[in-house]
Amino acid sequence: MLQRTRRQTTQKLAVVLIAVAALVCLLPPHAIVRGARNGAIAGRVELRRVASAERRPTVAELGTPSASLDVSDRLTSVVYLDSAPRGAFEQVETPRAVMDQRGERFVPHVLAITTGTIVDFPNSDRIYHNVFSLSKVRTFDLGRYAAGHSKPVRFDRAGVVRVFCDIHSHMNAFILVFSHPFYSLTDNDGRYRIDNVPPGTYNVIAWNEGSSSDARPVVVPDGGVAELDFTLR
Repeated sequence: MLQRTRRQTTQKLAVVLIAVAALVCLLPPHAIVRGARNGAIAGRVELRRVASAERRPTVAELGTPSASLDVSDRLTSVVYLDSAPRGAFEQVETPRAVMDQRGERFVPHVLAITTGTIVDFPNSDRIYHNVFSLSKVRTFDLGRYAAGHSKPVRFDRAGVVRVFCDIHSHMNAFILVFSHPFYSLTDNDGRYRIDNVPPGTYNVIAWNEGSSSDARPVVVPDGGVAELDFTLR
């Protein structure tokens, strides 16, 4: 009788262990490991060719030597995780961001936000602007408004939004909307760093001016930093 009870207990334990092993195998590679320390992904994005942009002269510049084109805006790239760790994004308050209109330019030229963010579009010029977008992710038209005024737009869907001015055709910008916070904009040297990434395997993408790299795998160690560089042509 005692031997039979031990055999049944052993069989039940084996079934439980098999079930646990099966659940572990079903977890995605980027599932959060409880108790593990978050790490980071860092590296550099090299641009072999900077996107060109034709700029119309402003009214104040007519009859004066043409100003040199500032391409620094187009050097900004965005590096992000293709998919986020499960349960890693808990947002309580509605975040806000600003895309200014200054010197007949959108500032910043590239803005990265999370879903649910409200972006304010103030007009800091002394002329009228009309901000709009025909992007499927978020279509809007703010109409014409003068200096000192601002209008908000909320972005609830992930994707890329192209922003233009209906009055000044040379004005354009990008808003990248993510469903997670695991992204980073490059600095003046093309370097980036994505912090607070749970350890695991991820696919990472680099983006610049509408062009994206292929997704590249990277393994984030427990409490460590994974190095990953990109080259965009």
